[in-house]
Formats: sequence, C-alpha cells, structure tokens
Amino acid sequence: MPQPPTVPADERAIRIAEAVRAGDVRAAARLMRDLDDRLADAQQVLRLLWPLTGRAYVVGVTGNPGAGKSTVVDGLIAHYRREGRRVGVVSIDPSSPFSGGALLGDRIRMQRHATDEGVFIRSLATRGHLGGLSRSTSEVVAVLDAMGFDPILVETVGVGQAEVDVVAQADTTVVVTVPGLGDEVQAIKAGLLEVADVLVVNKADREGADRSVRDLMTMLELRRHSGGEPEPVEIIKTVALRGEGIAELAAAIGRHRQRIQPMGEARRRRRAADELRAALLEHIGQRIAQLLRTHADVVEAVAARQVDPFSAAEALVQELVKV
Repeated sequence: MPQPPTVPADERAIRIAEAVRAGDVRAAARLMRDLDDRLADAQQVLRLLWPLTGRAYVVGVTGNPGAGKSTVVDGLIAHYRREGRRVGVVSIDPSSPFSGGALLGDRIRMQRHATDEGVFIRSLATRGHLGGLSRSTSEVVAVLDAMGFDPILVETVGVGQAEVDVVAQADTTVVVTVPGLGDEVQAIKAGLLEVADVLVVNKADREGADRSVRDLMTMLELRRHSGGEPEPVEIIKTVALRGEGIAELAAAIGRHRQRIQPMGEARRRRRAADELRAALLEHIGQRIAQLLRTHADVVEAVAARQVDPFSAAEALVQELVKV
C-alpha cells in the first residue's frame, strides 16, 4: 500500500482539534465553515480528528420538496433528545445566487432546539453540487462524529431527481413522501424508492394517505419480483407537525440498524471507498485546474484547432503523472 505523505500539524491546528474534541461549539462552527470554503488549514485539523470518527450512526432524510423533511427531522431530534442522546444535524440548503451560502440557514430551521447544548445544527449550501448533498457534507459529519454526536441526521436539499448520493453518507436512508401529489411515481423517477431503507408517508391526516401506503407497497412488491431479494422496507405514516408517528419512525430506524449490523464492516468499507474517491477527485480536479492555468498555450492551440482536445489531454495527463 502506498504510504501517504506525512503532514506535520502546526500548533494552531492542534489547538483547534483539541477544542473541537472538547465540544467547543464555536471552534467546530468555524472549522465547518473553513472546510466548506476548502481552506488547507481546515483539512489539517480534520486529519487530526479523523481517528475519532466512525462511531456515530448516520440517518439520511431525503424526499421531494414540500414533503415535510425538516419537520420530520425536527421530530426525530426531539425524540432522540428525550432519550438523552446528543444529536447532530446537517441540513443541505440551496445556494444563495449572491453569497454562495445556504439560503435557509440554521436560524430558520428547528428553532426550538437552537439553545439546546445537546443539539448541533449546521446548514450547508449545495454550491452547485448535484445529488442533494453539499460537497463538504461528509467532512461536517466527521466533525460532529468527533465531537461525540450520535445520531447524526443528514437532510438533503429536496431537489427531487438526483438525491441518491445520500446513500453514500447514511447508514439508514429515510425517504419522505406525502399523499396527493403523485410522490410515489416521482420517487420511482428519482430513484428514491430504490435507496429507501424506511419510507415515510408524512401529512398522513390528508385524504389519500392510505392509498399512498398501498401504492408504495405495490411498488415495493414489484421491485421484489424484478430480481434479487432486496432488504425489507418499512412504511411509516406520520403527521410530523403534531409529532404523530415519530416514535414509530425512530423504532423503524432502530430495527433497520439491527438488521444491517452483520453487514457493518462491508458498509464501512463502502463508505471509506466513497470518501476516498471524493477526496481523490477533488485533489485531481485541483491539479488539473492548475495544469490548465500553467499551460494556457495548449488551451489556445485546441481553441485554434491546431491540436485536438484528445491528444492534448493525453499529453497533459502524462505531465500530471510525472508531478
């Protein structure tokens, strides 16, 4: 196995890592901001914290816009806090077209938990990242993990068509739908039905909730007959605004956790591979961007049709390998 280069940690990075490990909320918030801004110093702190991670159970909450994901997450926070557990939350919001930051932000979401020291809520902007997650989601989850928060709830932005990335982050994926909006069909289009470990029909006091449950059961049965033996998927009805069904949802998440325990090592390896792949792609992307800046003449040659982009790419790759 190739040995990674040794990066000596400076005293400032060590101090920040110790503060985060001790539960300093301000230090953690600054670190998360710097990680989202891709600052090298923040990466150094995360390296120091990495041995402390891998202990928290991560629950992904995804679904279509308007399904009530934030209300479901809010209900789960309250449920886990009653059990005495410290809860971390990562909410992925759309990016502001002006600042690039999260449009909704921490203060608008889940106000009743804002002063609870046992809850840490962080909003992240997608910054153009597809798949319903922010590019720094896994790093923020790692910081919360190192601080001892467990479980960690990751709520996606709700783009509706490409949120399956949540599976790479989550141990249990909860897909939230509502009756009467055709969400069952939308779930199939988005691939959300395939990634669901628990399905939630929220706003179940609306007309058509029972029909939505039946439709989802039919779709799960069709999936079962289409090949293979997928894991069982529970369907839970909730009225999250009133807290109804949240305890049943938490119990279903717990049952899924028990079912996957024998596969824990395989899932950990899969997540490690996903994290390593993302880090490699970002690192290589930065190297490529630098290479293009230093070889503007090659770009001009391609633009002038003096060389084709395929031959130019092969030549640049050879130089990239040498570095």
